[in-house]
Amino acid sequence: MQIGPYSLQNNVFVAPMAGITDRPFRQLCKQLGAGYAVSEMAAANPRVWQTQKSLLRLNHEGEMEPRAVQIAGSDPATMAECARFNVERGAQIIDINMGCPVKKVCTNWCGSALLQNEKLVGEILDTVVAAVAVPVTLKFRTGWDRANKNALAIAKMAESAGITMLTLHGRTRADGYSGEAEYATIAQVKAAVSIPVVANGDIDSPEKARFVLDKTGADAVMIGRAAQGRPWIFREIDHYLRTGERLPAPEVSEVRRLMDRHLLEHYAFYGEQVGMRTARKHIGWYVRDLPGGEPFRQRMNQLNSCETQRKAVNDFFESQLEHGEQLQY
Repeated sequence: MQIGPYSLQNNVFVAPMAGITDRPFRQLCKQLGAGYAVSEMAAANPRVWQTQKSLLRLNHEGEMEPRAVQIAGSDPATMAECARFNVERGAQIIDINMGCPVKKVCTNWCGSALLQNEKLVGEILDTVVAAVAVPVTLKFRTGWDRANKNALAIAKMAESAGITMLTLHGRTRADGYSGEAEYATIAQVKAAVSIPVVANGDIDSPEKARFVLDKTGADAVMIGRAAQGRPWIFREIDHYLRTGERLPAPEVSEVRRLMDRHLLEHYAFYGEQVGMRTARKHIGWYVRDLPGGEPFRQRMNQLNSCETQRKAVNDFFESQLEHGEQLQY
């Protein structure tokens, strides 16, 4: 799998997710087998570039290459300026967001709202590609709603503009994250263009990844919500795609070490108070399907220091050994 000059270790990718795919989480996913990860969405509006939130999103210190930044906006010139700004600060790949269905994003004619205006889509693609000397990719949806699917037209437009890779979520903007993703449109797009196509949507197991690749002919799969609390899903899928065999569930002792390292890096990245609060969601995802996970999550959310939070997590995973050496989902 290749994006511009960058050779990737496999074709199992991490989806950009706001508030989730920060640098510590991206690094963890890459260490656990993800071939590629894209940053959280960075706003094209220059007024927010120096905010603490934006500066953290643009922090790639020590990150495994290639470093990819997703940008979102609706004005071609501003999007181009944002792309240059990020490249100057270490981005090696720029990804354009035309897939986010969230209301506050779409209200500003960003994300998947752009799919309603193909002329503007073309202007953004042409302007951003011309603005930077690094590969530019596009993440988008099948259309605005089921009566207005235009993924095929957008894909051909993107290829003509010089986009180097497409990631297509098998839902329309109106679908949000409800219902089931459909893969027929992804297959149509793959058949119509010569650039790599990545399939996204509802891929939550090694078997599902194999099914989607076979169904669509896509070059890669992108995993989003299924990686929350389960970052080892990337090595599980990669192993299955290569061998046809499922890896056993991870050992409790390994997950305990991974979680502890994730917490320490998370605290260091955000600072103690913000780090402690924002770590709660990650911890909740890690424990949600484990014995005693929900009562533990409720107790853990009452803790107010990194030290007590970290100790509680270590103790919880120590208690999981009572159920066996491997995680019991």
